[in-house]
Amino acid sequence: MRQANVSRLLEMLGRPERGLRGMLVVGTNGKGSTCAFAVSAAAATGERVGSMPSPHLQELRERIRIDGVPVTRAEYVTAFSDVWQAIECHDLPVLAQGVYATTAAVHFRRAGVALTVAEASIGGSRAAAAELGLDVKVVTGIGLDHTRLLGASLAQIAEAKVAAAQDGDHVVLGRLDPEAATTAERVLKERTGLSVWRMDHEIRYTARVAEQAEQPVQAEQAGYARRAGYGGHPGPRGSHGPHGPHSPHRPVTLVDVTTPRAVYRDLPCPLPGAHQHHNLAVAIAAVDALVERGHIQEPDADRLRARLASTRWPGRLELVETRLGDWTGRVLLEGATNPQGVATVAPEILRHARDSGNGGPPVLLFASMDDKDVSGMLAPLPADWPLVLTRTGAPRAADPAALRARLAPDRRGPCVTAEDTGSALHRAAELVGPEGLIVVFGSLYLVGEARTALGLQPA
Repeated sequence: MRQANVSRLLEMLGRPERGLRGMLVVGTNGKGSTCAFAVSAAAATGERVGSMPSPHLQELRERIRIDGVPVTRAEYVTAFSDVWQAIECHDLPVLAQGVYATTAAVHFRRAGVALTVAEASIGGSRAAAAELGLDVKVVTGIGLDHTRLLGASLAQIAEAKVAAAQDGDHVVLGRLDPEAATTAERVLKERTGLSVWRMDHEIRYTARVAEQAEQPVQAEQAGYARRAGYGGHPGPRGSHGPHGPHSPHRPVTLVDVTTPRAVYRDLPCPLPGAHQHHNLAVAIAAVDALVERGHIQEPDADRLRARLASTRWPGRLELVETRLGDWTGRVLLEGATNPQGVATVAPEILRHARDSGNGGPPVLLFASMDDKDVSGMLAPLPADWPLVLTRTGAPRAADPAALRARLAPDRRGPCVTAEDTGSALHRAAELVGPEGLIVVFGSLYLVGEARTALGLQPA
């Protein structure tokens, strides 16, 4: 009933979603990065692009963005007030995700923004953002997560997420496990009038490493980065985003993407990890689907490269050089929240560990929700690395003692607990020593609280 009330709430608000066109992105992992790339690519057409990331890290206003930049607190409050007034006036029980989606739609209408990149929260057809009626559906990938809500198998989770596709949609499928791919094919056969593009079939990509000099920084790229809040004003002791300090000779990854519409060459991928090459390719295919639908013009090639090169996504392999009391060192913030996600980013975490400033092992700072596979999430990383367990302020956050009881029996590294994120960071700093590396992961709530504790502004 509460999910059904999202449509009723939109009706009470004068159907703000009717002016929207764009894409809904669903999947287990990679949704946020794919959306960030899609926003950059779509903005290369010159249109303003609204987006709706989920969840937020530090402030609710991060859930509503225009050209990648969060709205102001005042703008968020104004839109939220309209939504809350309608809820109270009509006595509509609505889940939080429904409130977030309708608040975004109200703001986009007020701001005159029609092109939208929406991220589903957990499910697919039952996600509140599905009520916005966006006719390009993107499935980034399927993994085992939120099994209590979606089902315990890849097939069940795939069915829940792919069901977001409706008759007549254009569907873009990222790389899927065979079990998930079989289910996706079955679900899509139940729809009519679909266009379907699949990774490794209609969509292909290759990536190569090049020197920064091959991709000169353009004035537009630098200006966009400043407007979005990146560059020029680093965080405490230097927040270097996902890569560390910029260098004219820093290697960059260039990706070639082929879709049924076009071939794109030398697209910069500034987010680290091989998985981001896949996310970039999915995003480019989704933007091409928007072009196919007549929702946008084809992006200008130079502007496309410049916008993509400026893409940032906080809390995903975000490296921060910082000070905590008398301690100075590095903190790596990673939003992986399930075993598949941790396994995907583990090579990058290990790479940072090899570059540790003091020669010792990193300290892992971990928290999770109470339904997560704790031992599975820790398994991809060395069992002898020191571990600090804590809890966040999230309603279903697991207690540190409960987390400790769920560790694998063969875990050899020292393990301590801390009551909250702030004290956990200080405890990790003590364990790792000067110039060491702290790896924060397991919960996006934890990443957000850590960013706040480190003095980083919402981005």
